[in-house]
Amino acid sequence: MGQQAVDIFRACIPLFHALSDPARQDIILLLAEHESLSVNEIANHSNLSRPAISHHLKIMRDNHLVTIEQIGTQRNYSLSLEKSVDQLKELINIVESECIL
Repeated sequence: MGQQAVDIFRACIPLFHALSDPARQDIILLLAEHESLSVNEIANHSNLSRPAISHHLKIMRDNHLVTIEQIGTQRNYSLSLEKSVDQLKELINIVESECIL
């Protein structure tokens, strides 16, 4: 396997970490059903506390899975998967070209 493939795999580690948590998976699925939601609205659909939801959203924001829109004093979160999907496609392409015989 070439160095480029190794580099792409390594670059995906934070994304895999962000996607591996069931609570974050639940938030992604919830946001997929709604255009945007506040932390309180997300917490209303979860058994997690508001601070826990905020923690997960920060990890998701850091990994470009969600974006924030400030509306007055409220911050609404929405899915923003384009960058992550592109990163995963790049990984799939390199695996197909270098690892599959």
